Amino acid sequence: MAAVHRKRIVFFAVSLLVCLYYLHGGSIWSLFQDEYEGSTVPIATPTDKKRIDWSNLTQRYPVPTQSMIPLPTGKPAQIPTIQHNFSKESRSERKAREARRKAVYESFLHSYKGYQKHAWLQDEVSPLSGGYKNGFGGWGATLIDTLDTLWIMGLKKEFAVACAAIEKINFTAADNHVLSVFETTIRYVGGLLGAYDLSRGKYPVLLKKAVELGDMIYAAFDTPNRMPITYWEWEKTAAGDEQEAGTNIPIADIGSLSMEFTRLSQLTGDPKYYDAIQRIYNAIDAQQDETRLPGMWPLMVNARSMNFSQDGTFTFGAMSDSLYEYFPKQHLLLGGVTGQMQKMYEGTIRAAKKYIFFRPMSPQNADVLIAGTVRDVGTSSERLDPEGQHLTCFVGGMVGIAAKIFDRPAEEMEIARKLTDACIWSYETMPTGIGPEIFRTVPCSETEKCEWDETRWLKWIAHDQYIDAEKENQLELARDHVEETSLIKGFTEIRERKYILRPEAIESIFIMYRITGDKTLQDQAWKMFQAVEKYTRTDVAHSALKDVTVVPPEQVDSMESFWTAETLKYYYLIFSEPDLISLDEYVL
Repeated sequence: MAAVHRKRIVFFAVSLLVCLYYLHGGSIWSLFQDEYEGSTVPIATPTDKKRIDWSNLTQRYPVPTQSMIPLPTGKPAQIPTIQHNFSKESRSERKAREARRKAVYESFLHSYKGYQKHAWLQDEVSPLSGGYKNGFGGWGATLIDTLDTLWIMGLKKEFAVACAAIEKINFTAADNHVLSVFETTIRYVGGLLGAYDLSRGKYPVLLKKAVELGDMIYAAFDTPNRMPITYWEWEKTAAGDEQEAGTNIPIADIGSLSMEFTRLSQLTGDPKYYDAIQRIYNAIDAQQDETRLPGMWPLMVNARSMNFSQDGTFTFGAMSDSLYEYFPKQHLLLGGVTGQMQKMYEGTIRAAKKYIFFRPMSPQNADVLIAGTVRDVGTSSERLDPEGQHLTCFVGGMVGIAAKIFDRPAEEMEIARKLTDACIWSYETMPTGIGPEIFRTVPCSETEKCEWDETRWLKWIAHDQYIDAEKENQLELARDHVEETSLIKGFTEIRERKYILRPEAIESIFIMYRITGDKTLQDQAWKMFQAVEKYTRTDVAHSALKDVTVVPPEQVDSMESFWTAETLKYYYLIFSEPDLISLDEYVL
């Protein structure tokens, strides 16, 4: 397969952490901009927090210049093309697609205007009360995380207004005494760099602020072994206090900083950012085959002792997810000049196919795969927990992209589609048409033979609910539980019935559509969008939902920044022309 010649790198935030390679030209498509003309929002006023010069802060454990790990150099690898070769659409197809895209655009405007009116420069708008929340430093998380969506949707005037506001934000001091280094990196540094690259450097303030914040976060790496503090008391570091990495931290918190810090080094020429994250990768790489499940890393690790093999829980779900997600992305960001990311991914997918992926038994006999969780590995209690998480819906897209760029066996593209179809299934089976946060199912021992068996389903429910198997009325008690909890056939438990506006399902659907060209994926995405829009819209913006198994679901006074930064962006892109953010120019 021919490789695409790429010229430059563009970087997006969070799950749409995008790197534009060797762009051949063409402008970001502007659409519906006239509908937004005349809107006004206040420009930020200077913060009263004291500024700290983190770039000149004396470190206790500095990396000597001669020991700094530089960005890898060399001729970029010949990376295979990813995107399907789309044929020209008919006039009626174009009309239907554009109508859907416009609906997504209008949904975005509703949420963004609500943020502007009620929570400008705050982290999140409260979509029911009209208030705001500041859980991510108080630097305007929604504003910065959403910058690339503004640009992609053609809202250049609003983008410029946002950049003017960002100029006034003091990124050297936070409202919160404790910062999540992971969340700060992906929402802020990623948002700023993505916007800077998309706008082709037209707004230098974006890189300036990314460096300002990057220098602050870099201080969290000032530990004896250069492993970062994950929940960081930044004021103590500024005061010169000693700090050490944590002893029981999520693997994703240290393994998901690579894209932003690599891009900072690429743009500034300063190797310290890349050095910081590459030390983490080297430590992770060295222990890949020494964990209890060789090929994957446990949920929790000891960053202080650099021991990544003690815990026995392995998953693509919460607190592990983005470690794995970033392997193919980092490979592309570096132009494939090292084999490290491919090696780690291939070890991961080998273990996942054997231990993590499973087919759930369902009344529809759906031929799908779920990425579950393996618990207590290495003990007598070792088992597959057949849970599904909305978070793990990213896995389908990850496997699809990796199957292409690493030229993996054809079966892995089939696996990618089945993983994505499982997320569609989780939406379709809910009364609201929206997938829940966490659920459990009955796993089939063989993926080919997985016929629905209601008695087996009830026995699994009885087991999960600790109903004694010796009781003659075990199945009757299980049926009572189903009725009392409104449990849906195919699910043994829906542990978290909420929906918090997550993007992972539509992310993989979009990616698989761009890879396969299968237009039924657009139709499924449209059904999902209609359900989400119907139940989450409020007078102010869009809200999370308490329980997707109830119609109508109760709304929750929360709208995380990834709603406008990712979820709506993916819905918009799946209904746009295939060359808008092409997978052969961008890494999603």
